[in-house]
Amino acid sequence: MQSSVREIRTRLLFLLTRAFVAVLFLSLFFFLAVFSYFLTSPSSDFSAPFFGVLQGYYIGHGSWDGVASAFDANGELKSLSAVLLDKDQSIILDRRPDSASTVGSSYEIQPGDIEFSLKVHGEKIGTLILNSLSIQSRLGLVRGIIFPAGVVSFILAFFLVVVAVLLVRRYVNPLVNVIYAAREVTHGKLGTRISSEGPQDLRSLSDSFNEMASSLERNDRERREMFANIAHELRTPLSIIRGRLEGIVDGIYTVDGDQVPLALEQTYILERLVDDLRLLTLAETRQLHFEKKTVDLAQLSQHTIDMFSAEAQEKNISLALETGSGNYKVELDPQRMEQVIGNLIGNSLRYIPDGSKIWLALEETQNGVSLSVNDNGPGVAEDELPFLFDRFWRKDKSRARSAGGTGLGLAIVKQLIEAQGGTISAQNLDGGGLQIQIVLKTK
Repeated sequence: MQSSVREIRTRLLFLLTRAFVAVLFLSLFFFLAVFSYFLTSPSSDFSAPFFGVLQGYYIGHGSWDGVASAFDANGELKSLSAVLLDKDQSIILDRRPDSASTVGSSYEIQPGDIEFSLKVHGEKIGTLILNSLSIQSRLGLVRGIIFPAGVVSFILAFFLVVVAVLLVRRYVNPLVNVIYAAREVTHGKLGTRISSEGPQDLRSLSDSFNEMASSLERNDRERREMFANIAHELRTPLSIIRGRLEGIVDGIYTVDGDQVPLALEQTYILERLVDDLRLLTLAETRQLHFEKKTVDLAQLSQHTIDMFSAEAQEKNISLALETGSGNYKVELDPQRMEQVIGNLIGNSLRYIPDGSKIWLALEETQNGVSLSVNDNGPGVAEDELPFLFDRFWRKDKSRARSAGGTGLGLAIVKQLIEAQGGTISAQNLDGGGLQIQIVLKTK
């Protein structure tokens, strides 16, 4: 892990360093280009640092008299092959070697000359003409102009390095962790998590990544469990059917005996399991078609209760509907809602003991209608309530298959309710028993 993280960090640091170097070279290129332009442009207003010596001399003396002493006293000026002109372009001082020009004569600008204007308070006081620059003169220019700029550039580069280090600590390292973790998740290590560090945006990115990884891990676990449960549910009826048919083929059972109805019963269980799986898949992927219309939930609930009244009477179970005087009209698919209520009542009838009671309660809420299906049975352990609506969850594992359950009823109920914009929850009643509450919005 560390080697991979180090490799990613090195690559990002190289990219960041390359970007900083590119910025430095572009800045240097821009500086040299601007300097070259002003240095070679005729009648340039560019002012080198040591030109201030000449301007200071003029201010101090009020004229250019004796300006040769200023050239001799300054090492940078002393090395220049230059001509100093007054504001009328007349020669004041000629320091070119082997020059025959005289002071006071007019000077004509030559093609190779570099011209600098000298000004005081915005008023031109003279012109400095540079001819061919010797090595010493060039060094003087570098020392007088480029060196101060180089010092500034060095300081800027130092601060740039400091900023780069801070960027590495605050941005590069968190990004390295995200990149490495994403690579690990891609390779199937869904348990990979990263710590939240860096600025707010990167912390949000880390948190979002962890949530995504948790969701992928949970989905992968549920998928594996679902396949295992499906295989388990299919194995028993298929084994029974196979055993009965093999017995008939081997002559152990007669064709007109009791084994054929038993095998046929198992095919019904298989058919119901396949139908429930298909319905659950369509509901989860929101591909199930709903024909919504305005339905009186009280009438629909009573109609569903009437369908289970005979089964309830056989077990001596009381089955009733409790309503008030509210408005229980909701926009929903009546067939799907009847299936939901029927699944909940059938689930209660399957698990509560004989002589118990089941009651449905309707209440009008602020934004909709609440329907609760209650029983006074043994309820569900508190630690199992969060899994009540999971696929293939059963309260009583030993009785579920014999009672005809597939373990998908409550999962289907949850998907059918949420697909119609409602919510469903489960809790144990204080006096014992289980309550499953459905809330449907009317606005």
